[in-house]
Amino acid sequence: MATVDSVSLFTGLGLSEQKARETLKNTTLSAQLREAATQAQQTLGSTIDKATGTLLYGLASRLRDPRRLSFLVSYIANKKIHTEPQLSAALEYVRSHPLDPIDVVDFEQECGVGIVVTPEQIEEAVEVAINRHRPQLLTERYRFNMGLLMGEARAMLKWADGKMIKHEVDMQVLHLLGPKTETDLEKKPKVAKAQLEAADRKTAKDVVENGETAGQTLSLMEQLRGEALKFHKPGENYKTPGYVTTPHTMDLLKQHLEITGGQVRTRFPPEPNGILHIGHAKAINFNFGYAKANNGICFLRFDDTNPEKEEAKFFTAICDMVAWLGYTPYKVTYASDYFDQLYAWAIELIHRGQAYVCHQRGEELKGHNPPPSPWRDRPVEESLLLFEAMRRGKFAEGEATLRMKLVMEDGKMDPVAYRIKYTPHHRTGDTWCIYPTYDYTHCLCDSIEHITHSLCTKEFQARRSSYFWLCNALDVYCPVQWEYGRLNLHYAVVSKRKILQLVAAGAVRDWDDPRLFTLTALQRRGFPPEAINNFCARVGVTVSQTTMEPHLLEACVRDVLNDTAPRAMAVLEPLQVTITNFPAVKSLDIQVPNFPADETKGFHQVPFGSIVFIERTDFKEEPEPGYKRLAWGQPAGLRHTGYVIELQHVIKGPSGCVESLEVTCRRADAGEKPKAFIHWVSQPLTCEIRLYERLFQHKNPEDPAEVPGGFLSDLNPASLQVVEAALVDCSVALAKPFDKFQFERLGYFSVDPDSSQGQLVFNRTVTLREDPGKV
Repeated sequence: MATVDSVSLFTGLGLSEQKARETLKNTTLSAQLREAATQAQQTLGSTIDKATGTLLYGLASRLRDPRRLSFLVSYIANKKIHTEPQLSAALEYVRSHPLDPIDVVDFEQECGVGIVVTPEQIEEAVEVAINRHRPQLLTERYRFNMGLLMGEARAMLKWADGKMIKHEVDMQVLHLLGPKTETDLEKKPKVAKAQLEAADRKTAKDVVENGETAGQTLSLMEQLRGEALKFHKPGENYKTPGYVTTPHTMDLLKQHLEITGGQVRTRFPPEPNGILHIGHAKAINFNFGYAKANNGICFLRFDDTNPEKEEAKFFTAICDMVAWLGYTPYKVTYASDYFDQLYAWAIELIHRGQAYVCHQRGEELKGHNPPPSPWRDRPVEESLLLFEAMRRGKFAEGEATLRMKLVMEDGKMDPVAYRIKYTPHHRTGDTWCIYPTYDYTHCLCDSIEHITHSLCTKEFQARRSSYFWLCNALDVYCPVQWEYGRLNLHYAVVSKRKILQLVAAGAVRDWDDPRLFTLTALQRRGFPPEAINNFCARVGVTVSQTTMEPHLLEACVRDVLNDTAPRAMAVLEPLQVTITNFPAVKSLDIQVPNFPADETKGFHQVPFGSIVFIERTDFKEEPEPGYKRLAWGQPAGLRHTGYVIELQHVIKGPSGCVESLEVTCRRADAGEKPKAFIHWVSQPLTCEIRLYERLFQHKNPEDPAEVPGGFLSDLNPASLQVVEAALVDCSVALAKPFDKFQFERLGYFSVDPDSSQGQLVFNRTVTLREDPGKV
């Protein structure tokens, strides 16, 4: 019966029966709309006109603060708010003024209450807009974008009714152009439409779909400046949907603005218990980039609240990687900087009846529905004494915790704020034996540092309520937590625990093994930081989690290295070639451009003697059809020399294997142009070259459905090939670790830190072109 009454009530507002029944499925909306309609009937009687009903529905569906419902309904019922623009202004006003009392005079002024827009004013505004576009209107006729006229008229008359403006536009356009002709009624050609859509897609922001990106035109800074329009402005935290206000909120925000001057403040808060990976690169770019794009500052804050897992090498590596990606923190801070303040606030939380000491063991709290704590309602004085006993080391680890009285979004009840750990801290030593948890520490450190935008990945969304709750429970400044999508890669494992398993199993050498996707590994492999930042820009500032293909990251690497890595020549499988008619008594010095496409970037010199080495695959005694390199009766050019060599004799060993070749040479311009030019080295350096492929064979090595035997069973046995006696031209002799080169026709390579005096080691960063099998 109640459902029938509600449907009747809602249809009386102008909703269709179907829309009324859909509304009833949303309990919050239907309750709010029912209350609004009932209150309006007290003023208007049982019959409500459709225009008022539309406004009441708009109010009920868009109002976030139910306390303001009665106030706004009275304005609608009394016809003081009678247009959509006025309703939108009213909703914005109550959202931005959350505290009582509302300044009625200011409210009415901001919402256009009492302002009457006459039909004559609308007619005049539309006429002005049409005259401004008259030539284009006469040319395009009814294909002209009429929305432009309505938008300009509405800009002149902020509080005018939109339907009246549209009606006036239709009338004046009809008067100017006359009725539609057959030409006006013809559909636009589909080809033109397709071209228009293609142009729209080209200029649109990057869309990530199935791990692919398309049409990226915006830099990361441009995207983040755009995001600034969606995020709240500093000091306007209360305008964020879901932000919880208290009677102290506005005073705290005022103090916050006095301290920050309205500056954007972000932070990158890693735990120092592992090495950063490709997912962290997005977090670094987002946090530091958002601050930079909006003239703000970003802190690097170490969340060092778990002394059991923290190591000095991780602190150093994290700082190095942030700097490597091109960012400088405003300040490097530590959660441990604030241990005294956090402890004082914990005592205050107990005093306020919002925290208690609990003796449930960790195993009792596991699972989806753990039993409630029997100590939840213990007296405040008792919890204070027990918390002090925890602080003084009177309990063993696990015997007592401090818990907060709240229920989180995921149903987790009373999260732990402090636990006991008898492990010396890397900065505070044995001063503390109780340490705060992430749920307790994170928001309060953000508050202390007056962070404006606490940016974190989507998995922390379930902690947003505890974030707001804790700051408000202590009456301290409350920042806003914003979530974004995590970045993952196929064919990769980035979990700290699983990387340690890979190291222990001997599958990789360490955290910086170039087959991994940690940032130190990518640096060692030779990935330029600009390429990683460009990749993050291509992924875009997405809210949904994205899993990308590694070849998209590699494409960004090629784009950067093509312009920055000077060329050199190297031979992986050397085949000796003796030039029997070498044109000089001693070797010649050949000038090779560092960048053949732009010779203004300089040259390097390599020797060219009577003995050279070529790739074994660049010669075939019995070539298959289409083979264009050196063979019987088929000469090949030597790159950069201006000479062509022609086969004269093949020398083989006892086993019948080709050991060397004898050739003659001629000037390239003295005969027919060869089908191919091959690379070579002469008087070369011997070096080690490490060729890397994917570490795993399947896209999702951690997925039991794809890899039933677990990720360790999915290792690619060909992920590393070491060429111990490769040859490289002497132009790279003075190269230092992390110097990068393009070895012509082979790929991009980087000098590995394992290199020593006279023994260079190179890592292949990426091949010159993507292997089609990987795409």
